Amino acid sequence: LHLVIAAQLHDVGKIGISDNILDKKEMLTKQEKDQIRRHSRIGYEIVKLIPSLDEVATDILQHHEYYDGTGYPVGLKGEEISLYARILNVIDSYDAMTNRRVYAKVKTPEAAIEELRKKSSIQFDPHIVNVFVKVIETDLKIGSEIA
Repeated sequence: LHLVIAAQLHDVGKIGISDNILDKKEMLTKQEKDQIRRHSRIGYEIVKLIPSLDEVATDILQHHEYYDGTGYPVGLKGEEISLYARILNVIDSYDAMTNRRVYAKVKTPEAAIEELRKKSSIQFDPHIVNVFVKVIETDLKIGSEIA
């Protein structure tokens, strides 16, 4: 349940970001990227107001931290990042790659899996990538057998 709630609320902080930035089709400026990067901290502050969701708030704050320490907002590394935030990073990235977004071209599931593997140990926890990819590949295989 914790992961489900974190997944549903992880981008709630985007409510504090201008629609002009969120919907922009062109490349973002450095200042606009900095604005978007605020969403994890804004989401944390919003969700932290609900006492029973303290741990979820932490996951929201950390869901853009990278496994190698180059993410944001703090620059946490490896297992300093909460487990659910590391899972969210993989799931959210796969979702962003395989669904229509204003700022990026849609990737096939296979291309998205390749991207996850390429960034394993850099952006993503390699163990989580391995498990996630196995699940997705199984789903794709089952789906193709049904079709």
